[in-house]
Amino acid sequence: MSNVALARLRAACTACAALLALALAACEPADDQAHAATRTDEPTTATSAPAAPSASGAAPAPSASAPPPPPVEYEADELPEADLEPATLPEQRAAMVRRMRALGVVDDEGAAAVAALMASSKMMGQGNPSVTHHPLTRTECALRRRAAEVKDEKKPACGAPFMVPLWDPAVEDESSARVCIDRYEFPGLPCEYPVTWVTTAQAQSLCKALGKRLCDAHEWEGACAGAVLGPEVEYAFGRPRQTMQGLHNVHREIRWAYGAEKDHGKCATQSQKSKGCDAPSYRHCGSNTSPAGAFPACRSPFGVYDLHGNAAEHMLLPRKAEELGARGGLGVPEMKGSWFIFQKLEAHKDDCRWRAPAWHDNEGRNHSNYHLGFRCCRDLAR
Repeated sequence: MSNVALARLRAACTACAALLALALAACEPADDQAHAATRTDEPTTATSAPAAPSASGAAPAPSASAPPPPPVEYEADELPEADLEPATLPEQRAAMVRRMRALGVVDDEGAAAVAALMASSKMMGQGNPSVTHHPLTRTECALRRRAAEVKDEKKPACGAPFMVPLWDPAVEDESSARVCIDRYEFPGLPCEYPVTWVTTAQAQSLCKALGKRLCDAHEWEGACAGAVLGPEVEYAFGRPRQTMQGLHNVHREIRWAYGAEKDHGKCATQSQKSKGCDAPSYRHCGSNTSPAGAFPACRSPFGVYDLHGNAAEHMLLPRKAEELGARGGLGVPEMKGSWFIFQKLEAHKDDCRWRAPAWHDNEGRNHSNYHLGFRCCRDLAR
């Protein structure tokens, strides 16, 4: 081949190579083009640059097509007639039932049942209106909670407002819960005064009217301490009551709803007895409680309020397995919690798992007092 022909062939090959490079560049993916632009120091837009890897090595964020998590819903807590202070017991009871109805704790049938049960007693209510002096109003309670940014998450699994599921976080999660408990002392409303002068039997009937039951001791204790332990480890079934109590107290975990150190100032313990209240008397002893939930720091890990201070609380102590509330049984009356003057008179221990002596061991379940109330539990079908 002549030198002229060889030169022409080389020129043709060079042209073909150039055309091939241009064709390949036109087919190059957009991301590669962006990288090419970056490599040649040409400016690129933010949308074309690749995402920087996470410093923590976390998984990439979900794609835009993934559904967002459901919003957290909170309980409504605006009490109607908050500043109403009735002068008579029937008026006091009627206003309380109206608030229960307004916040959805009872329907019309339940409201009628609660009203009838309350009317069957000469004393049951929120304290003798003639001598009761509450240290805080309902409105003051609401303002306190608002200032503390209190928001109680709804728990639909409980099937009723103002209740929370209970379980043992060491071996379960919330989906395993088999029982719920009221956040607040009965009537179970935030910033409402607890019902007192109620017997164990009356408390059980009121819970039943709401589709609930009186709590067993270990359920109340677990709601306070942040872990509900199994009955097989919480009760020495078959032993005498005092032996059951002693064995439990020796081995119990010592803590309070709000933490590991006792601090009465965090709870409703600063009230005082009425003048002339030297012995339990409806005529002389006012139920000088605070509105439930008025002390936001007095709250357990599950979100249950006033397990120390305010009203002491009825519950049941099963002495054998068939007496467990979850099995439809009834144990003997038990009392939990401290009362509203506990900072001035510490009558007994008040840590979460401490069990009292048999103060209320009456088979007739007819003990009541000016500082004694209750809250309810509700079984879940699993």
